[in-house]
Amino acid sequence: MIWRVRRVLTGHDPEGKSTIIADGFAPNVKEMASMPGLALTDLWETRGAPASNAGLEDAADRPVRLEPPKNGSILRIVEFPPDSQWRSRADAREAFGSIGAGHAADKRSSDPMMHRTRTVDYIIVLKGEIYAVMEKGATLLRAGDVLVQRGTNHSWSVRGSEPCIVAAVLVSAKPLGPKKKASSRKTKKRK
Repeated sequence: MIWRVRRVLTGHDPEGKSTIIADGFAPNVKEMASMPGLALTDLWETRGAPASNAGLEDAADRPVRLEPPKNGSILRIVEFPPDSQWRSRADAREAFGSIGAGHAADKRSSDPMMHRTRTVDYIIVLKGEIYAVMEKGATLLRAGDVLVQRGTNHSWSVRGSEPCIVAAVLVSAKPLGPKKKASSRKTKKRK
């Protein structure tokens, strides 16, 4: 069962006084059809920096996509199910395509969730345990731990029997270029 998130939004009334403009379950939830139990709940999005606080529009009322708009950000809750529930039957192409991120999946990796985003992500583990998987190694994160993900090729793995819930703030970043090979030419020393 997908973890539902209560979202409270503030704003201003017609006289400019602060008020609560929405209070209820976040409506923008997407469970990944090809990865059962993996769900993204988008709570808010900014479309530029500095962000605008004007208006009463729900900035998360749009299709769920992996990355924020250029110069923007996304506040999201992600529920990761145990690997045993989805890994053997995951379709990474379908999953990343369904959130506008076909470009992010690492097609060379045997890990169906290995991907790279054009973002800096602040990941806060709220409940459970999850491994942050890199191309070289993995580290266990527990409730209260924070990971700063900086445009790296990465994946996630829940190796226990309970889902893991994380809060994520994704901030638009310049994409990293292709890895450069070390030059075989020796550099000359300046005199």
